[in-house]
Amino acid sequence: MTVKSGLIETINTSWRKWVEPWYVVYTFLGVIIAGLIPILLPLRVDQVGNPSQVGWVMAAVSLGGLSAPLWGTLTDRYLLHRWALIVGLFLTASGLTVFAFSSHPAVWFGMALLLSIGAAGASMVANLFVVEMHPKSEWDERIGWLQTFYGLGQVFGLLLAGFLSKVDFHVSLLIAASLSAVSVLVGWLTIPNPPRYSGEKPVLLHTARHAEATVHSPQRFFHPLSMESIKQFSLVLRSRFGIFLTIWFLTFAGSAAVFSQYPLFMKKVFGIGTDVSSVAFSLMAGLGLLFYTPAGNWSDRFGSTLVLRSSLALRLAAFVGLFTLGFTHFGFQGWLALLAFAFVVLAWSLMSVSGTALAAKLSPVGEGEGLGIFNSVNAVSGVVGAALGGWVAGNWGYTTTSIVAVAGVASGLLLSLIFTERKHKE
Repeated sequence: MTVKSGLIETINTSWRKWVEPWYVVYTFLGVIIAGLIPILLPLRVDQVGNPSQVGWVMAAVSLGGLSAPLWGTLTDRYLLHRWALIVGLFLTASGLTVFAFSSHPAVWFGMALLLSIGAAGASMVANLFVVEMHPKSEWDERIGWLQTFYGLGQVFGLLLAGFLSKVDFHVSLLIAASLSAVSVLVGWLTIPNPPRYSGEKPVLLHTARHAEATVHSPQRFFHPLSMESIKQFSLVLRSRFGIFLTIWFLTFAGSAAVFSQYPLFMKKVFGIGTDVSSVAFSLMAGLGLLFYTPAGNWSDRFGSTLVLRSSLALRLAAFVGLFTLGFTHFGFQGWLALLAFAFVVLAWSLMSVSGTALAAKLSPVGEGEGLGIFNSVNAVSGVVGAALGGWVAGNWGYTTTSIVAVAGVASGLLLSLIFTERKHKE
């Protein structure tokens, strides 16, 4: 056996050791929730609706994430891990199916909320299948691979969305629903209920390794908001953790104004077709996966607050570029807009790693509870940003949504300068 063939065999053996068949379910979920929905839902609503309705529908997609504590309680109490996954995926498929045939705003909102609640249930139990069925020494590797499968699902989903944007939206959404239905079958055949519930709630600091057009990744739901966290919320708000959460809320909400309208923003401001913008987003998301490990190394070396502040500065510069380009007209304007948005997406790799680390380090109520609050702020800021972005676009045009992004990120960056000047020792 040659050295090269031996190395390849070792890699293949390692890959097989950490990956289980049910990871495919979360590839499907990444395709649907992180890839197809952020593109297809805004386009479908825009056919017969208005920008404000697009904003509210995408806000509902984030709002469903707040159902995670209920899913968690029922799953832990009655050992319904497998059923939480199956029912969650079924609700997602049902919501997409009804959405495909409806043209009423209230139904759109309800179905977006339903599919979001279903996705929250399916995502919430992902890490539990790892930590309750494998020894602690294997958690990092297995969860790392789980993230990879979900992130690759987003990349493929965005590519697929570019193709489906040229197809009738009834058909496109039914294809998305059918993928969710297929994942129900795969999940039923591959996932057993954990044999026990240890009651242990380990702190998993794995970041959500995908662009933040959606907040439904499995990592976002391992630590849901708890009643204990709510009771201690006044303490949180008075602490440095409260300042950090404010920074995160402003930045995430501002960015969500553009992300929630992404295909329409690119099409109506820069004349970029959805097939091109979706493929570009896919490439950006794929490239962003390469920056998570360096971001972790930089956070360890230079401190998480400095990495966070640098990422906010990068994202602000990119949004200012998009805002400026929106008021200009020349031949390659669209390509420059895609380049600017690429830096918006790449900045997320730095933000996600440093933000997750800071949430755990600064929490005055424990790391697990702090991450639960942090994840809830993600969902709430996504709701606010999407609704605000839709309202602004409806009243003053899609170009102005970039103003919301600039204002939000600039406010977060300014507050982060005050935050770091106090020289908190991480």
